[in-house]
Amino acid sequence: QVHLVESGGGLVQAGDSLRLSCAASGRTFRNYNTGWFRQAPGKEREFVAAISASGGTTWYADSVKGRFTISRDNAKNTVALQMNSLKPEDTAVYYCAATVRYQFVSGQSYDYWGQGTQVTVSS
Repeated sequence: QVHLVESGGGLVQAGDSLRLSCAASGRTFRNYNTGWFRQAPGKEREFVAAISASGGTTWYADSVKGRFTISRDNAKNTVALQMNSLKPEDTAVYYCAATVRYQFVSGQSYDYWGQGTQVTVSS
């Protein structure tokens, strides 16, 4: 079992930065690939970024590539999402998720989800 708790969301202006954190419980978290997803009102959930269990490989959605950076610290059981140059279209609830599978883009591949943290970017 892995329990995930996101934090770090908030209200910012366009161009600002935010750092989201996902804290995980469970000694086996280091075995899980971890992803960030987001869901805006009236829209489907979408993939944002993912990182392999070792932290050696990362993936990003085209919409955030070059602006967002995912990282992890397995000693602290945390995964972070550094978001720079935020845009109003980044407004959404952001979710952290964990999976042992190697299919990172589909939310259906993930076994564990956090409760989400709201990010609002004003223009």
